[in-house]
Amino acid sequence: MADSKRRKIAFVSSYPPRHCGIASFCRDLITNTRLADGADFEPLVVAMTCGQEQRYAEPVMFEIRKSAAADYGRAADYINFSHVDLVSIQHEYGLFGSDAGSYLLLLMERLNAPVITTLHTVLEKPEKDYLQATRRLCELSATVVVMNRRGIDILREDHGVDPKKVHLIPHGIPDLPFVDSSYYKHKFGLEGRRIILTFGLLSRNKAIETVIRAMPAIVGADPQVLYIILGVTHPEVLRQDGQEYRFELQRLVEELDLHSHVMFYNQYVTDEKLGHFLCAADIYVTPYRNRQQLTSGTLAYAVGAGKAVVSTPYIAAEDLLDDQRGILVPFNDSTALAESIISILTSEQLFFQLRRKAYDFSRTMTWPQIGREYGKLFNRKMTGAIRLNCFDRRSGSISQEIPEPCLDHLLRMTDDTGLLQHASFTLANRTHGYCTDDNARAVVAMSHYYAQYQDPLAMRLLNTYLSFICHAQQPDGSFCNVMSYDRRWLKSETRHDALCRSLWAIGTVIAHPPQPEMILILKEAFDRAMVHVPELSPRSKAYAIFGMRQYLTQFPGATEIKWSLYACADFLLHLLDHADEDWMWFEDVICYDNAALPHALFAAYLASQHRPYLDAAVKTCGFLLKHTYKEDHFSFIGCNGWFCKGEAAARFDQQPLDAMETVRMLQTAAAATSDPTYQTLQKKAFDWFMGHNDLSVPLYDFRTGGCYDGLMSNGVNLNQGAESTLSFLLALLSILESRTVHQPAVKRQPVKLAFEPEPRPSEPIRP
Repeated sequence: MADSKRRKIAFVSSYPPRHCGIASFCRDLITNTRLADGADFEPLVVAMTCGQEQRYAEPVMFEIRKSAAADYGRAADYINFSHVDLVSIQHEYGLFGSDAGSYLLLLMERLNAPVITTLHTVLEKPEKDYLQATRRLCELSATVVVMNRRGIDILREDHGVDPKKVHLIPHGIPDLPFVDSSYYKHKFGLEGRRIILTFGLLSRNKAIETVIRAMPAIVGADPQVLYIILGVTHPEVLRQDGQEYRFELQRLVEELDLHSHVMFYNQYVTDEKLGHFLCAADIYVTPYRNRQQLTSGTLAYAVGAGKAVVSTPYIAAEDLLDDQRGILVPFNDSTALAESIISILTSEQLFFQLRRKAYDFSRTMTWPQIGREYGKLFNRKMTGAIRLNCFDRRSGSISQEIPEPCLDHLLRMTDDTGLLQHASFTLANRTHGYCTDDNARAVVAMSHYYAQYQDPLAMRLLNTYLSFICHAQQPDGSFCNVMSYDRRWLKSETRHDALCRSLWAIGTVIAHPPQPEMILILKEAFDRAMVHVPELSPRSKAYAIFGMRQYLTQFPGATEIKWSLYACADFLLHLLDHADEDWMWFEDVICYDNAALPHALFAAYLASQHRPYLDAAVKTCGFLLKHTYKEDHFSFIGCNGWFCKGEAAARFDQQPLDAMETVRMLQTAAAATSDPTYQTLQKKAFDWFMGHNDLSVPLYDFRTGGCYDGLMSNGVNLNQGAESTLSFLLALLSILESRTVHQPAVKRQPVKLAFEPEPRPSEPIRP
């Protein structure tokens, strides 16, 4: 514990040199709180990163990759071992990974110190994911800070947060003078011009085109007007879309012949230079299109500089510009925007009235004042009851004992054509060529990997594998399966497994496309393949269900796909018509990839809420677990004889494919039932790869990033082929995704698992 007069505070936020409004806010917060009377503290910054390498300096001591789930738990451990007194979190949903930024909760649930969370966005009538994430965030916080009164109301009315827990501190602003703009115009060589300014990181949400379309009318009223668009393109926008939006704006300027009246200043300026631009401006405009924006640092800065402001009515603007401190205009209304700006340009009385009201109001928002407010908050004694988020290390649900996903061996197995299917030890074996099955699994793996890590390498591999399976599709909608190394399809190969796994892969990308344009190609491929679904085998129908469920995530109204999913699930259900308590299974043999069958029924239930699917899934899942979970570890059905009804189960060779599909089945079972037992068993199934198996031998190779091809009676199969490596990677990604699942406020009744683990066999195992 730090000295009672000197508190150690960890800040979780983005931070300079990252170009981000919250990064600047956190830097200014630390600087000004340090300067506040009685606020003697030692800051420690945990910086959020997003793909671009930054060279950080003190006080940044730890970095979290936005989409790397494991980093959040590690950051919590680092904070705990640093013996901090308090954690300050700067919260914006998009700053943190997963849906609604829910990865942050993994960090918060593991912290020992009390947390003060500053909410930079609070959503009115949020969607379910955002509602659950925000409620849990507030539960885990000792105090929640919002930046205007409307934020308190929204938290109470829409999120059920007790107002007593919420503290109001406005967005801090520089303490700029109230000056005549003429002096600062001289600094830019703009004497005699009437300057309209917008600044900030450029993105489509800023709706700059609304102002540009208003400019011809404004120029007609005052030919000396110049609109300055200050700021670089937002780094995330730049990474995803390049300079597309900026070029669109520039083309619009050309079309409207506004070269002399619109200036793009494509730089990320220093605070000092930003102050000069603000002082030189006459009118400040925020034409943003997002009603939900609760705070705006740029708008607060403009009000603090005493500018005449015109804005669209997002929440922050309604608050800051109330009582005639600015003018509000409808969203996407260039005509109204032009009329308001012209009224300011042509009325000196209105111009100075707006300026004075804004400047006087802002005097309580300057950073020295805000620093003192946060200093008082940080120095408040946090009661012991707040420290409710200590991490129970006995719980296996979010154990950190898993490796970081590694693509090294997958990259070795991939060439320009696709993923080679076999390996001789760790070397890709070109003799056997390529398999659509494996390339489809690789598409699923890279889709999930890219969703978590946004790694350009994963995107490149995803494109390669997608290209392969699209090439494998034939004119009739079916898929070829095996291609020789000289790129010739082997016609004698069965196509059903290739088709069903391709549906799974294509559906996965359709549900969460890294590039929206992919949907245009993949939807057509998926639809063409659907004609073959009725003739598929049971396991193939299971994988078709996985694909159709994903497809319906993107297109929930697709009637034909919905009824095809039901038909496949009903087919699996009917296979159980003659099952009994002693053999609650779909067939008279349990062979390979067994968990796919109950997994498909869990998935069908999530897609339909049809209770018979869930009941059958629970029973068959329990039957399978009874014969594969041995006391404290999994022992999967061996391929040397399988497990026929009325006979003993083969113990070896156990396949990584079975472990992977069991992990995935248990993930979906947990989602369908809200029963935490499934998540505990999911981790046990994954541990089979790590050596918690019949031979206590790991199948994952940390040196190569590959996975051995099977567990045999005398050890492991040392080949590291595509199927086994992808099985490990898919299982690992499933575990990482499971960590982000937080139970809803109203839980379903837990499902009692219908099995007791069998004892381990007593016969000796050959070394």
